[in-house]
Amino acid sequence: MPLQINDEVFITCAVTGSGATQDRSPHVPRSPAQIAESAIAAARAGAAVVHCHVRDPQTGSPSRDRALYREVTERIRDSETDMVLNLTAGMGGDLGFGPPEAPLPLAAGTDMIGAQARVAHLAECRPEICTLDCGTMNFAEADYVMTNTPGMLRAMGRLVAEMGIRPEIEAFDTGHLWLAKRLVEEGVLPAPALVQLCMGIPWGAPNDLNTFLAMAGQIPPDWTWSAFSIGRHQMPYVAAAVLAGGNVRVGLEDNLWLAKGQLADNAQLVRRAVGIVEGLGARVIGPDAVRARLGLTKRPPL
Repeated sequence: MPLQINDEVFITCAVTGSGATQDRSPHVPRSPAQIAESAIAAARAGAAVVHCHVRDPQTGSPSRDRALYREVTERIRDSETDMVLNLTAGMGGDLGFGPPEAPLPLAAGTDMIGAQARVAHLAECRPEICTLDCGTMNFAEADYVMTNTPGMLRAMGRLVAEMGIRPEIEAFDTGHLWLAKRLVEEGVLPAPALVQLCMGIPWGAPNDLNTFLAMAGQIPPDWTWSAFSIGRHQMPYVAAAVLAGGNVRVGLEDNLWLAKGQLADNAQLVRRAVGIVEGLGARVIGPDAVRARLGLTKRPPL
């Protein structure tokens, strides 16, 4: 794959995620107010896109509460800081089994809901972008399966299209890109598509450059894509993504550290990414440029 540096790069900040990081850093935002404040700080630091989950404000555990999503959305839109809002649609597909000798009944923690319910918060909040995890995989943080069947993805994709929301395909492995291409061919997902390569998350695509370049090389040339990796590999992948022709994602969803022994906040991670992008001779673009590139329309909630 030839070197093809992207000279106009947008940065996505994944603000909080749904992983069990809430007690590992005081900077991981929990409440809607904290999530919105962290998103605003990230946008002011240079992120054009903010990707948001919500959490229970008391426990920090991941939540699908539509009221929490709406509060985050309203706080962001009421701020004086512009950004492209990207809400997750990844919740509601967690399948937990019992022990190996007795996999049924399903284990506590299973959270399986229908397509309409999985996008209900999107119908209320009307973000410009939502994520669509384009495949099923074992997820190593706990003993469960992240479940996104082809039928579920087709249903969710059509619902999102009816809402006028741009799906961001999250590809955790090579087969996810294969399925994404099929969904685009079928007209379920818009062409050209928007893709996020998710590297290093067990047990998806391993965190190595050969796999990364193989996946990047499979993306159609007219698609827009970004990439990220987790933990200490987050910043090296900022450089790798730009050098391979993509955009970048950083944030506390994927990495808690600015340096060894130094916990980060989202704005610090974005500023570090800005420095890397500009150090490579590229320019960081803002939300209006992203909207123009992706054909997005900023709208208030219903």
